[in-house]
Amino acid sequence: MSLLSVRSLVVDYQTSSGVVHAVNDVSLEIEAGETVGLVGESGCGKSTLGKAIMQLIPATNGQIVLDGQNISSLSPSAMRPIRAKMQMIFQDPYNSLNPRRTVGNLIAQPLQVAGYDKAAIAARVSELMTQVGLPPDAASRYPHEFSGGQRQRIGIARALALKPKLVICDEPVSALDVSIRAQVINLLQDLSDKLGVSYLFISHDLTMVQHIANKLIVMYLGRVVETGSAETIWKHPAHPYTQALLAAAPVADPHVMRSRNRFVLQGDLPSPTNLPQGCAFSTRCPFVTDRCRQERPVLRPLGENRRTACHYDLVDQLEGAASTSISSFSRNVEGKYKVGARA
Repeated sequence: MSLLSVRSLVVDYQTSSGVVHAVNDVSLEIEAGETVGLVGESGCGKSTLGKAIMQLIPATNGQIVLDGQNISSLSPSAMRPIRAKMQMIFQDPYNSLNPRRTVGNLIAQPLQVAGYDKAAIAARVSELMTQVGLPPDAASRYPHEFSGGQRQRIGIARALALKPKLVICDEPVSALDVSIRAQVINLLQDLSDKLGVSYLFISHDLTMVQHIANKLIVMYLGRVVETGSAETIWKHPAHPYTQALLAAAPVADPHVMRSRNRFVLQGDLPSPTNLPQGCAFSTRCPFVTDRCRQERPVLRPLGENRRTACHYDLVDQLEGAASTSISSFSRNVEGKYKVGARA
């Protein structure tokens, strides 16, 4: 049984221009101890999906099962004990921490809500600060006294306070300096290895996610367009949009940047309130046909534990550019990230 099972989840927003299907019939599975990367452009529905799973925003339709329990329609009071199993790390370490509370108090909050006594709270806060690389004697300080990377470590400690089985990481390093991102990613991976916690790791940066995730889910305009193992998708992307994400990843080598096969998208991004009749990617896809414009593709199997929402098998056509991207990126991340998809 999967730790998390999401089935046909839909989240709609009503706007002045019409209904936006922010999450449109999305299904996913996360196993115990597994890290699943959720990638796509800004506005594709990644964060909305994460917040809907956390029950922070209501879903329009679909089912969410956590550790064998359907939590889709639970009331806020019924969700309270469930939140001990599932926590979230937010994107902005500057705005997600109350500036009026000490770091120790911020980390202690979920423990207080859960009914821990003062002695147990003090011991757990000290343990958590040590685990995330912060000195326990800094518990009396305030968030503004810490750097962005340190604040995100505080957010990680708070998320782990109740020993959750699943942590949803919503762009946890995008607001940090590039020099700090690798440190936080490596910390998250170390904590997963030591504690056995599962992650849903949300990011627009596919190259970063590939080095922490076991599996990848690629979203475009509210729908999943490709799923599979991180290594397979990275080396052999089956969907044109996945390849476009790979090609957009910068490489710290000007010679490689000039020589590699660029995959540049043309066309316009469709309005989220007026999507094309067929494939939502048809307005930008270089391989588009009349069938794509008229018939929406569904996720179909493409080898073992892999699916793609494309009418055509484009792996061979896209493979050359992808292999150039992965080899050049791997050479340039050595010493920063723990290179290689997690087994």
